Amino acid sequence: MQPLVAPAPSLDPAELVRTARHAVLSGIGEEGQRRLSAARVAVVGAGGIGSPVLLALAAAGVGTITVIDDDVVELTNLQRQIAHRVDDIDTPKTGSAARAIAALAPAAHVVAHTARLDATNARELLADADIVVDTSDSFSTRRDVSAATEALGIPLVWGAVQEWHAQATVFWSSPPAGHDPVVLADLFPHGTEGEPPSCAQVGVLGALCVQVGGMLASEVVKLVTGAGDPLLGRLAIIDALSARQHEVEIRSAVAA
Repeated sequence: MQPLVAPAPSLDPAELVRTARHAVLSGIGEEGQRRLSAARVAVVGAGGIGSPVLLALAAAGVGTITVIDDDVVELTNLQRQIAHRVDDIDTPKTGSAARAIAALAPAAHVVAHTARLDATNARELLADADIVVDTSDSFSTRRDVSAATEALGIPLVWGAVQEWHAQATVFWSSPPAGHDPVVLADLFPHGTEGEPPSCAQVGVLGALCVQVGGMLASEVVKLVTGAGDPLLGRLAIIDALSARQHEVEIRSAVAA
């Protein structure tokens, strides 16, 4: 797949040094790093999956990171939400995420929206993004994010974690030629999904959130730079209890 983002003209000297291990990595290199610097990525949610996604994107050198969340940090979050600290308790997650990104990657520009994304504001909040990462934990929000990215024609990197299990994929309503469009409704047809139980009800493995967050960030890097094959049309399923991972195909209803 071709790179999604045109490269920035240059990197500042400190960023060149900070990201030097990408410059020698096959598939990224110096040009790919400049593509990451020019990329605009919106992350919906700064919680269990969103936290590691945000940190990994910042570490990777993504130039503009938008974080959207309406919640505040609670003590119970800190078992898995690694962007936040004890000192952040009772403050907005967007603020603590922005501070963590700045401490890790000073060159990154952070756009923080302390708001709940819904059908009324989703397209406006996501309009400037090259890629959206959805880490939300309710299907109503997932539907709204999906509808906005489909209308905007931009890729949606998606993940979910519950208990010891996780899923990850890439949706894209307008992919490049040679790739079938795949959207959330191809995985969860309208009216079939139900509402997942909360972390408070069934629990969640903190380390699995970090694992999935890293996977989603890797998908963003691949899409931006054109490296490798994205998870478009493939659902990765992780069972942390058995340390097994497998994939299933997601078939496009449009292409069928």
